[in-house]
Amino acid sequence: MFSDPIHNDALDWGRLTQQLDQDGCAVIRSFLSPETCDEISALYDRPEPFRSKVMMARHGFGRGEYKYFKYPLPDPVARLRSALYPRLVPIANRWYECMDLPTRFPESHEAFLQRCHAAGQERPTPLLLQYGPQDYNCLHQDLYGEHVFPLQVAILLSEPNEDFTGGEFVLTEQRPRMQSRPQVIGLKKGDALIFAVNQRPVKGVRGYYRVTMRHGVSRLHSGKRHTLGIIFHDAL
Repeated sequence: MFSDPIHNDALDWGRLTQQLDQDGCAVIRSFLSPETCDEISALYDRPEPFRSKVMMARHGFGRGEYKYFKYPLPDPVARLRSALYPRLVPIANRWYECMDLPTRFPESHEAFLQRCHAAGQERPTPLLLQYGPQDYNCLHQDLYGEHVFPLQVAILLSEPNEDFTGGEFVLTEQRPRMQSRPQVIGLKKGDALIFAVNQRPVKGVRGYYRVTMRHGVSRLHSGKRHTLGIIFHDAL
């Protein structure tokens, strides 16, 4: 199981970085094989990989449900988390420098997790989400504590218009003194979306300013939709 290699070196990180700087998000097409997507989706019905289950309607988050993985993470989740972090950390540090934020992130994900755990953020945050007809996810940010890595990844595990209809991934950005700008991201099964967790820098005529990002999922019309969420900081 879970034999997909993570082709970090084959990815065009220059293009991905340019897209992240421009839009606050970037898509990696066919990042996981359909077989691996199905294997990860099948974990949802098993209790042992997870630490908790959240019903969105109970908390005003929308409709649908998701489960947080527990440590040790399943192999593909752990490999994705540790392999993607080093590629994203130069972007994260540059963004924080542009936004005049003092935090800098270590090169290895293990070192960053040690920082989180020292602050009491010890619970793993990677999660598997499940949506059915009429389910949706309200616009939100995945923060979880003082230490926040500014980028995260969502991987669509189901095929639009075959496994489900509706359920588009939505991003919004709030620029100072302007109305929010929405983006609807078209994803296929196995596509990965890298996007800003909270804030990102945008260059204006007087230098950089901060844009606040939120994300969610529009209402499903039919079927079932699974998504793997890779968040790099842990939770209190």
